[in-house]
Amino acid sequence: MLYPTAADWRAAPRKKILFYGMSGLGKTHLATLLREAGDWFHYSIDYRIGTRYMGEFIADNFKHEAMRVPLLRELLLTDSVYISSNITFDNLAPLSTYLGKPGDPAQGGLPFDDYMTRQDQHRTAEIAALSDTPHFIARAEALYGYPHFVCDTGGSICEVIDPDDPADPLMTTLDAHVLPIWIAGSDAHTAELIRRFDRAPKPMYYQPAFLHRAWVAYQAETGQAPDRIDPDAFVRWTYARALAHRAPRYAAMARNWGITLLADEVKNIRQAPDIIDLIADKLP
Repeated sequence: MLYPTAADWRAAPRKKILFYGMSGLGKTHLATLLREAGDWFHYSIDYRIGTRYMGEFIADNFKHEAMRVPLLRELLLTDSVYISSNITFDNLAPLSTYLGKPGDPAQGGLPFDDYMTRQDQHRTAEIAALSDTPHFIARAEALYGYPHFVCDTGGSICEVIDPDDPADPLMTTLDAHVLPIWIAGSDAHTAELIRRFDRAPKPMYYQPAFLHRAWVAYQAETGQAPDRIDPDAFVRWTYARALAHRAPRYAAMARNWGITLLADEVKNIRQAPDIIDLIADKLP
């Protein structure tokens, strides 16, 4: 590991870490606390995806919708208005909206093939954004003078690498530059994430094979045609299965790289020094 012992970690003049795990268990909470400490650079994978790698797709989708409105169409064709997304660390809605949900167009659903195209775009973007981590480590120090670095990943990192392969190229590269840290939840956390998602279902990225199986199984279970499926109902149905699908993948990542923090250990942390201490406690 980058920091073999707690002493190495505490003494390191440049601390570099990466948080991963299910969305909603505290990755961004911890990264934000470190950023607010003043000497940590916060690199958000989702923000990078939504701005650098999928920003044009997102903006073009907005423009496509605007072109249906005669007034906006005329203004766009004469370059009289400018349309873009306003993604922030705390508001990734433009990215989620673009990814969309498959199903009935009358309920805001996408044709399944279009949905899968956007999923593939996200996969490519996520791999690229993760691969940019070493560049941003160097950039953060050279350009802004930040000695410390935290990479805040999306919940789908386990879908774009091979967690069972200790020589996975992307994770091997990341492991050479950061200390990977899994924030692991309990069964109770999983149940709460499912309840939270059920209240406000949102688009996510999933492995293509998993999605194809889910799409076929959902139609078989409900008897609904693809263009009659309620998009929210489908993603609710899929989400619980996705968490079960991802749990062993996260665990495999933790066996091969880095350390593990428990969600219950991080939920009450309110200042950066406590994060440093908690990480040290997990090292030899």
